[in-house]
Amino acid sequence: MLTTLQSRDGRLAPHGVAVPLYSAQERARRDATRWTLVQGILAPVQFVVFLISVVLVLRYLATGDGYALATLSIIIKTGVLALIMVTGAIWEKVVFGQYLFAPSFFYEDLVSFGVIALHGVYVWGLVTGALDPVTLMWVTLAAYAAYVINAAQFVLKLRRARLDVSA
Repeated sequence: MLTTLQSRDGRLAPHGVAVPLYSAQERARRDATRWTLVQGILAPVQFVVFLISVVLVLRYLATGDGYALATLSIIIKTGVLALIMVTGAIWEKVVFGQYLFAPSFFYEDLVSFGVIALHGVYVWGLVTGALDPVTLMWVTLAAYAAYVINAAQFVLKLRRARLDVSA
């Protein structure tokens, strides 16, 4: 029995045959657009903001000190997330012809929306006062856990793209 893998555009390839992440045209558009550089800059910036924020959130949860600083760091992280999502959607439109959920990045985009939703719950809880500070921090840690999963997805895609080029 021959098993198959579905490619990003719905084509089927025999088991063991790698389907490239980008077509030649998509790779050319990816390499030519400034949005690739923007994503390449924002991704590590977001990661650094995340690292600082997670330390501040954990410090608050452990000691009860530094709520304002932890809150500021979460708001900054949420802003950077929004920025990278908007510019990422533009990148996806340039490269794949649609703003979100291009087949090559469908699952990454899906998890990204979960990350955004969790950050949104935090912002809602903060603005409305519906969630106490400790609950807000736990929501943040859930959002950050989802972010780590999402970041890993993108790192694996970057690695796959590099392997596609070398193959």
